[in-house]
Amino acid sequence: MTTPTAAVRERALSLGAEELPAYLYDLAPLRAHVAEVRAALPESVELYYAAKANPEPEILAALRPYVDGYEVSSGGELAHVAKTVPDAPLAFGGPGKTPKEIAQALELGVRRFHVESLYELHMLGRLAADLAPDRRVAVLARFNLPVDDGSLDGSSLAMGGRPTPFGLDPEQADEVVARLTDGSYPQLELVGVHAHLASGLEAPEQLAVSEAIVTWAARLARRHRISLPEVTVGGGMAVDYAAPERRFDWAAYGAGLARLAAAHPGVTLRIEPGRALTAYCGWYATEVLDVKRSHGEEFAVVRGGTHHLRTPATKGHDQPCTVLPTDAPWPHPWPRSAARGDRVTLTGQLCTPKDVLARAVPAAGLRAGDRVVFGLAGAYAWNISHHDFLMHPRPGFHFLGTAQEG
Repeated sequence: MTTPTAAVRERALSLGAEELPAYLYDLAPLRAHVAEVRAALPESVELYYAAKANPEPEILAALRPYVDGYEVSSGGELAHVAKTVPDAPLAFGGPGKTPKEIAQALELGVRRFHVESLYELHMLGRLAADLAPDRRVAVLARFNLPVDDGSLDGSSLAMGGRPTPFGLDPEQADEVVARLTDGSYPQLELVGVHAHLASGLEAPEQLAVSEAIVTWAARLARRHRISLPEVTVGGGMAVDYAAPERRFDWAAYGAGLARLAAAHPGVTLRIEPGRALTAYCGWYATEVLDVKRSHGEEFAVVRGGTHHLRTPATKGHDQPCTVLPTDAPWPHPWPRSAARGDRVTLTGQLCTPKDVLARAVPAAGLRAGDRVVFGLAGAYAWNISHHDFLMHPRPGFHFLGTAQEG
């Protein structure tokens, strides 16, 4: 179980049945959390938000005072973020960039490109010559680096250290450096190395991975007698859906980054968290439609489901939730279904057994008409869900703690 904020609880109970499901984002705790993250980091470490985690305009705007920029991974994200926070520096990453997207980024003046392959490097070099002949374009080469000390063993999702479509192999480093220093592409400037190797790591593992990336980049720079003043060590800080009260240890991570920065003077370290910044500010509020028993197990069917909140089906976990009983009179002439036991599995309206939001939830006395609020829904939730499956209505969106709540 996890407890919603007072503002979320009030809004969830005040919405009419036909206004549910709804996403409720409480921006006040979001600001407080990101301010704490920023305070835990050394001033020399740049904090970019990975917009893919949650690109809602209100979320992006709330983060702006605390972040140094935003990482985008498509032409759509690029246009959206540039319009929403037009003063913010952008870094353009992700595999499979199209010529149109790269041209779009050059025309918008994107400051940083994370180059994922030699093909992409050649494409960027030629397009920059045509579209940005009078300026320098900063390149961070993304490498899929091996990590041999077991640091990735606890990750929930690995993007490096093994065969993946992300980044360049380390064996290609010499050719990348040569292409970017021999005048082949005079508009491109190699400024550093980017690596994002895994998600779901705790602070000690994140520090070990960060140190491995920075050490590898320093060796590359020494070998070629060049300067690599920037190293992006990615994001992937752990969010524990089974124990939502636990938070990534930003203080320990910040102290470790300070030591790492001191060991590599002149190098700017950059991190790109997404989920760990916004997951905690989002809630998915819905209503119990029916409570039923099947082969000895009790199920509550709620409005909506994993086509709105895909995270539990994708990650195979139970989404933390809170039951909000309603005292309003039952408005229907038929009897109100109710749980007989003290544990209920919460499912959605989809015609698939995979539409499960949470199993064995303590919910004694749960009745049709009660509200359920799912926490940790502020990242990789609505924006990665298969919205149109079965053509159910889309949820509402409410941003609490703003001048214009809606």
